[in-house]
Amino acid sequence: MNRTNVVHQPSSAPVGESHSQIQSHKRSLARCEASRTRPDRPRVFDLAGLSWDLLDDVFAPIHSPSTGVALDFLGLSPSARPRTAGSRGSMLEIGCGTGVVSVVAALDGYERVVGTDINLHAVRNTELNVARHGVGDRMRVAHSDLFDSLPPGERFDVIFWSSNYVLAPEDYAYRNVCEQAFVDPGYAAHQRFLEQAVRWTTPGGRVLLHFTNRGDTGLLRRLAAECGRDLRLRESRTVREGEDAVEHLLLEVTPSAK
Repeated sequence: MNRTNVVHQPSSAPVGESHSQIQSHKRSLARCEASRTRPDRPRVFDLAGLSWDLLDDVFAPIHSPSTGVALDFLGLSPSARPRTAGSRGSMLEIGCGTGVVSVVAALDGYERVVGTDINLHAVRNTELNVARHGVGDRMRVAHSDLFDSLPPGERFDVIFWSSNYVLAPEDYAYRNVCEQAFVDPGYAAHQRFLEQAVRWTTPGGRVLLHFTNRGDTGLLRRLAAECGRDLRLRESRTVREGEDAVEHLLLEVTPSAK
C-alpha cells in the first residue's frame, strides 16, 4: 500500500455522558445480538459492487459501515481505486469475517492473501466467498487466534485488523462466537496484537489497525507504549451510525523509536 498522506478529520462525536454510552460494551453487545437475530438477515448481500455469502454467527457487514470504511482506508473500495497494475505484494487480514476485505484485496492485485479468524463459522464463510470469487489460487483461510496458527516463517507486506475495539470488563465471558467480533475483554487481544504483529512483517512491511472512538484510545496507546510500540494516525473518518457519530481511525503500529 503506497498511501502516505495523513488525513485527520476532527471527531464530531458527543462527549461526556453520551461519549461514555458510545463506548458501552453493553450497547455493542446489544448491537451484536440485534444483527445476529434480525429476521431480515440475508444469506447473500451486496457490498463493493459484488455479492457475498453470509452465514449465521458471522459479523454482517451490511449492518455496520465498518467494512466499507476499511475498504476505503486500504484503497480497495470502488471509489478509492482504479485497480492497481501488477502485484501489491502480500496481505494478512486478522478477523476476516465474511472475507470481504481479503477477497477484494486478492481481486485487486495482492498476489498472496491470508485471512484468519477465531470464529470457525467465519472461516467457513470466507472460504465460501473465496470460491464464489475465484481467488483460491492466491488466497487461503486459517482458523487462528491472531497469529497462533500461522507458519513461523511466514511474513507479510501488509497486516490489517479491523478490531473488536469495544472494551469489555476483563472477566467478561463471551455468550456466543459472534460477540468476539464486537468486544475485547480487558483488551487482551489488542495487547497481544500490538506485541506480536510487527514480528510478522516483511522488511518495510506495515501493520495497520482499524479502530474507532467506540474503543478506549487512551488505553490502547498506553498498552502500545508498554510493549514498545508507537501508534501513528494515518487516516480518520467520522460516520453517522444511528444516533452516534463514530470516528473511524486507521492506525499504523510500529516499533517505538525510543
